[in-house]
Amino acid sequence: MRNIDISSWQSIAATLVGLVLVTLVGVGIRLAMMLTVQRRRERMNRQINERLRTLIAAYRAIGGSFTGDLAVDPRHLRELRSATPEPVSLSDRPRRIRDAVEAALSDIILLGTEQQVRLATQAVNELVAGRPVHTHELVVSLRAFIRDALDLDPIPRDLAIPPQGPTRPSGAGGKNDRGGGNEKGGGSGGAGAGLGMGMGAGLGLGGGGHDDNSDTGHHS
Repeated sequence: MRNIDISSWQSIAATLVGLVLVTLVGVGIRLAMMLTVQRRRERMNRQINERLRTLIAAYRAIGGSFTGDLAVDPRHLRELRSATPEPVSLSDRPRRIRDAVEAALSDIILLGTEQQVRLATQAVNELVAGRPVHTHELVVSLRAFIRDALDLDPIPRDLAIPPQGPTRPSGAGGKNDRGGGNEKGGGSGGAGAGLGMGMGAGLGLGGGGHDDNSDTGHHS
């Protein structure tokens, strides 16, 4: 302020113009920084939302059943036929369940937490080895993670939630579901697998924990 020249109207006007220019430059820099931060935050939010959508779809695919056979049968129809001495009508449902679960496990390995990736990899190894797989422990981890990411209260530990298994597809398979469809067809299996097909990445939330209902049965 000591250097401001107020000896004439010209000097006062020049001083004011200089102050206005400095202010505009400062405001412009601040706006540019705010826009950059806002765009980065919006991109992170989109990534978080896409990741959550993918993991929720995977949760539904591997944990949508509470009754019946909750294990994933890794065998293909050709293996079932070779194991059957007499010609019988084989359902295409196990194949479609297996395809949907495999797609969901692939998404979890891509977007899950470290714990979920380990559990999904263990399940995949069991399937490759030809052993039935139970997915309940992975379902519990996904459920805790998703509820935490959505800022929901944890599920009370005193609730006895039954073990969960893969979603059983509806009877949309038509004749193949009743008469043993071929292995080449992707129709119904593709629809089931679409539950877990992926979208985005990123999210720095911690891994989902286990509750008292965890089922350690990854082996037959």
